[in-house]
Amino acid sequence: MADYTIILERFEVPIRLGIHPHEAEPQRVRLTIEMTASYPGAPRADAIEEVLDYDFVREGVLALAAGPGFALQETLVDAVAALCLADARVRQVRVRSMKLDVYPDARVGCEVVRGR
Repeated sequence: MADYTIILERFEVPIRLGIHPHEAEPQRVRLTIEMTASYPGAPRADAIEEVLDYDFVREGVLALAAGPGFALQETLVDAVAALCLADARVRQVRVRSMKLDVYPDARVGCEVVRGR
């Protein structure tokens, strides 16, 4: 068995996220996603078919961002975690969201860890 952590870091997406009237329009949200994936063994053929292709996560997040949006960061990170766990090889996922423009002096975020 071989475990690897696949990381999608500092992925900025415009998304409708929040409960306040000024958050009705998409705002910049930075996501960091870490997935622990288990494979039967280390990749031998140096081929994408042997491992988790992280494109599905990036594309899935972009599809979520194009949707109706989320009221809560907790709901957003749970949706991203569920997307990652849809691949049976993912044993654990950590998702962090960060609203970049809510306050002039701070960023606000949320993180969740989910596993099988």
